[in-house]
Amino acid sequence: MHIILNSYGTSLQRHQDRFVIYTQEGKDHIAPNQVKSISVSKGAKVSSDAVLLAIEHEIDLLFIDSRGMPKGRVWSVQYGSISTIRKNQLEFIFSEKSVQWVKELLTYKMDTQQALLLALDTEEEKAQRIIQRAINALEDHKQKIAKAEGKVISDVAASLRGWEGAANRRYFEAINEILPKAYQFEGRSQHPATDRFNALLNYGYGMLYGKIEGALIKAGIDPYVGIFHRDDYNRPVLVFDVIERYRVWVDYVAIQLCRQEAFPEECFVFRQGACWLEGLGKRILIQSVNDYLAEVVQMGSLERSRGVHIQQYAHQLAKFFQQNS
Repeated sequence: MHIILNSYGTSLQRHQDRFVIYTQEGKDHIAPNQVKSISVSKGAKVSSDAVLLAIEHEIDLLFIDSRGMPKGRVWSVQYGSISTIRKNQLEFIFSEKSVQWVKELLTYKMDTQQALLLALDTEEEKAQRIIQRAINALEDHKQKIAKAEGKVISDVAASLRGWEGAANRRYFEAINEILPKAYQFEGRSQHPATDRFNALLNYGYGMLYGKIEGALIKAGIDPYVGIFHRDDYNRPVLVFDVIERYRVWVDYVAIQLCRQEAFPEECFVFRQGACWLEGLGKRILIQSVNDYLAEVVQMGSLERSRGVHIQQYAHQLAKFFQQNS
């Protein structure tokens, strides 16, 4: 279970060894062993006793903004990073091996984008042509990435970002063709979104961002030391790297919800040229993303939930830093 406190006046407290959620409708008692994470947004309250209960049970506690992005978090002191992991992490980003790591990351991302486009079901010939052209364009950019050479990532970062950006544009152009008219968009828009579909993506990515940051911290990795994304001051930029492996999961959920017309009109509000996801819309998206992450799938030799696969990857990355610095 994922506890989401995003309504004004909602509070989370502790009674003996249980969480108690107070809302306008009443109160609910929840055992800690049923809770995987707690997200708190503006207007909700959490008691210090509830925070300590979350820490005792190693439950992720995040404070999030209106876009679902984590602004702060509380975690157990047991999530320690041994010095060798961080030392090797720093050495790795300035090694030639980091170039290959980024190339493989972007190739994997484009592989997942191609797989999603192939899975889109449409009988419209125009949409089919655009989807096929996007798949071909992604293949072309993968080949360009494979040929990139450099001793450190700064030697090839500009070219890689250019190819990644061009590939993303073709990918989202294809997705736009199969969406209902109310959800179609002109391109990716962030901070804030200018349309419904981008509002869904931004909030879903924010959720995913928080889960990946938590996985890296638990694995002992410093989320502030990025490899490909290294320019944002005082931001956990390694999360921006790792999230590229999993963005397509949010894309898929958002596409399916839009095609199913799952959002009533009141789920979105437009203010000053920006589009925001509102209460009911957030609840629908949060539940759908969490259900998708809880689904058990096979990745490599492991059959686990998608959420567990993220944590497994974080542990593998920590081991990788220790072996390849």
